[in-house]
Amino acid sequence: MSFTESVRTCFNKFGTFDGRAGRSEFWWFYLFILLVGLVGYIPILVLTLIGAASSDGDGGAIGGIFAVLSVILWIVWIILVIALYIPLLAVGSRRLHDRGQSGWLQLLYLVPCGSLVLIVFFALEGTPGDNMYGPKPA
Repeated sequence: MSFTESVRTCFNKFGTFDGRAGRSEFWWFYLFILLVGLVGYIPILVLTLIGAASSDGDGGAIGGIFAVLSVILWIVWIILVIALYIPLLAVGSRRLHDRGQSGWLQLLYLVPCGSLVLIVFFALEGTPGDNMYGPKPA
């Protein structure tokens, strides 16, 4: 599965927690999430730094404008991250189903070092053939 096909599939199955997802579908979408987060965070960081530097000198009004812009971008970025978290949980659940495991294992994210266990589960090959969660993904 290609990068664009994976992203399209994950958005089409936005809240679908049943079924199975292959490794390529999960990891390409995970890369997409990381890139969106990074690309969205860089302008926020730049505006925040410019606003902080401008407010130290005589440019108080300019610093205030940059501060307001950075707050607006923070709000948009947080909403975007929350909106992308639902399909990430859904594809993670489907990926665990591919291994024959419950999607509820993602609760390990709440445990220290639990994400390391999940990374191993996500990286392992899926169950060959059909399992109780459906047919093997293409």
